[in-house]
Amino acid sequence: MSQNSAIEWTESTWNPVTGCTKISEGCQHCYAERMTKRLKAMGSAHYKSGFKLTTHLDALELPLTWKKPQVIFVNSMSDLFHKDVPDAFIKGMFEVMRQAHWHKFQILTKRSERLLCMSKELPWADNILMGVTVENEKHLNRVAHLKKTGAKIKFLSLEPLLGPLTHLNLKGINWVIVGGESGPGARPMRQEWVTDIRNKCSNSSVPFFFKQWGGVNKKKAGRSLEGKTYSQKPEVLLI
Repeated sequence: MSQNSAIEWTESTWNPVTGCTKISEGCQHCYAERMTKRLKAMGSAHYKSGFKLTTHLDALELPLTWKKPQVIFVNSMSDLFHKDVPDAFIKGMFEVMRQAHWHKFQILTKRSERLLCMSKELPWADNILMGVTVENEKHLNRVAHLKKTGAKIKFLSLEPLLGPLTHLNLKGINWVIVGGESGPGARPMRQEWVTDIRNKCSNSSVPFFFKQWGGVNKKKAGRSLEGKTYSQKPEVLLI
């Protein structure tokens, strides 16, 4: 339930929860759903139920066994705050992250309402980075919810970016990641959407990480913006 990750802004993944359901426009071409189909076809035991949300107790304490410090993306194959993940399981994951203080954990959710609802019950250790995914202006409420949580480090994943974020306010945000959609049927991302976010980050002194242009051939499209590669990260990930 762990692997080295090709995702540019992390090092490893940890998936005590797999499977999900679509909640907004950014879910349309879900990479985790595509990957799950391949893993199930390969006979992977943790994906025998396909993309049906499943918790895996045998994976819960894995980070405690990894002695080398890592930056770990939590639930890359699901959403930790999905309504079908029990409160107790979420709290158990947070307790493991708190105990595994030598790692840095990155969590992303689109379900910011539940995140905010549970925030006061969670141990927000310094090594836990909490983020929300926002694909267009319609879902900026997720940012507002994130800002009200007790997370010490708050970040945004604006991927797949499907429209401009004219009213994005970065006060209280510690990191921004931007990326275009990739894979079959990828929807285009405009350069002006990206440069506007980059400028907002610059004006607010927020680290800006440009992950990819995306498209059907994301490697060919690359991740250069106006001739420059942006790989900025918050200080906690540089220590």
